[in-house]
Amino acid sequence: MTGLPCSGKTTIIRKLAKHVQNLAILDGDELREWLSPKDFSREGRNEHNRKVANLAKMLLDHDVPVGVSLISPYLENRETARKIINNNEKFFELYVKCSLEKCEERDTKGLYKKARKNEIKNFTGINDPYEEPPNP
Repeated sequence: MTGLPCSGKTTIIRKLAKHVQNLAILDGDELREWLSPKDFSREGRNEHNRKVANLAKMLLDHDVPVGVSLISPYLENRETARKIINNNEKFFELYVKCSLEKCEERDTKGLYKKARKNEIKNFTGINDPYEEPPNP
């Protein structure tokens, strides 16, 4: 599941988990804490997305259903994930389309405000692009 920060990806995945037995939730924010350094450069984001895709593949290879909540801002991130999973029967790209204004309203951490003040660099949707999927 991809979309802007605060678009509702994790909320949707958590609700889905109530209906999918043994769904493993891979949340980008939670995983970043221990899986990837806090590098929000394009290269850092690409590396983080690759790691999450590989973790998802490992779980899928053991027949564990996986829901991934990840900003995954670049088209190349999602294409790389698709290649890593290497199974179109198990890979579904879902786009949580939410307006920037609504995402900013939902931002309880104040990250959008900090990004608008240039206190946060490379913040997706403000000073770093989000590339909408052409065919989610």
